[in-house]
Amino acid sequence: MSHLFKCLAGLTLAVLLAGCDPEADLANRPVDLGQFKLGHNLAIARKPAVLPGSIKVTEAEWKQAVEGAMEARFGRYKGDRLYHFGMSVDGYFLTSLDAGIPGVPSPKSVLLMTVTIWDDALGRKLNEEVKEISVVSAFGDAGPFPSKKDLLETLSAQAAKSIEVWLVKNPQWFTPPFE
Repeated sequence: MSHLFKCLAGLTLAVLLAGCDPEADLANRPVDLGQFKLGHNLAIARKPAVLPGSIKVTEAEWKQAVEGAMEARFGRYKGDRLYHFGMSVDGYFLTSLDAGIPGVPSPKSVLLMTVTIWDDALGRKLNEEVKEISVVSAFGDAGPFPSKKDLLETLSAQAAKSIEVWLVKNPQWFTPPFE
């Protein structure tokens, strides 16, 4: 019984978190990142692992979706110190558009990325090891019948939000004295 309860609790938490719109807060004042200003914003997807049954996505499509989501989230910051992002799409699974039955939860879509952030003034990266970002978009985050573009935008927006949460946990990178 305990195992069943844990599974149901985990599923409930996943559904609640997945139901959060990662772009809902973009109209609000951004969280404090001190002197942050977006510099370069580069995404690649050279040879990501693709799980069987996934919708295929080109590198250009990933680049546009990820860089667009990062610009939407981090372009709002008006500090005077440039920070650059290097991101790699390392793996993904996009739910097939014809999978599932109307009214029944569809499979999850997944995005795996690695991220590096560079401080322009210091001339070095701030995270010694790449930051791994894992995003799971469950049960229609992109709508009841999402298009490929909707799925890409939702996953990318969730990844950008996860990156922002990571940066907030490292305030020393954005406020003097800079480390």
